[in-house]
Amino acid sequence: MFYRADQPHGLKHNPFKALVSPRPIGWVSTLGSDGTMNLAPFSYFNAITDFPPTVLFGCNGPHPEGDIKDTAANVRDTGEFVVNMVTAELKDQMNASSAHVGRTVSEFEKAGLTPLPSELVAAPRVKESPVNLECRLVQIIQLRSSSPKIVNNMVIGEVVGIHIDERIIKDGMIDMSVYRPLARLGYMDYTIVEETFSMDRPD
Repeated sequence: MFYRADQPHGLKHNPFKALVSPRPIGWVSTLGSDGTMNLAPFSYFNAITDFPPTVLFGCNGPHPEGDIKDTAANVRDTGEFVVNMVTAELKDQMNASSAHVGRTVSEFEKAGLTPLPSELVAAPRVKESPVNLECRLVQIIQLRSSSPKIVNNMVIGEVVGIHIDERIIKDGMIDMSVYRPLARLGYMDYTIVEETFSMDRPD
């Protein structure tokens, strides 16, 4: 089949996110200007460069109170954030932190998670996550939106510090069978990285 992206596709649900999958989940923690800790998952997330290590995430949609989402507002105001990687064991806490709540509500408390101080940024990190990427803001780019109700922001951050739980390191490499990162598919579907294989490049 073929359909124009700005026209009806005729399927039961929009297939776009199911086709572009799996996507890692960036569990982004920030600190509000009033000191409130915020935590939210974003499946429009990935790493984009090595030198320096850089990540981006899409913070899309309106805030119930009329402004941009808390995460984007906090990053804009403070210039910092932490990406906490989500594993299979943390799926329920991640899901709990995705609830729409007021700006003064901390998702750490709501999801039963433990905030820890970071080394280089003021934003807290999630103790229960085996990987925390401390980031400083590079740029927030407001992208085009095809809906008057949706604001699309691309947040780009340079990773300045990385925490790795020793238990997921084996022979100097990340052991995916222990790490078991969670990834988002389409609809309400997720997957767990449990099987891997290697291929050498031709050159």
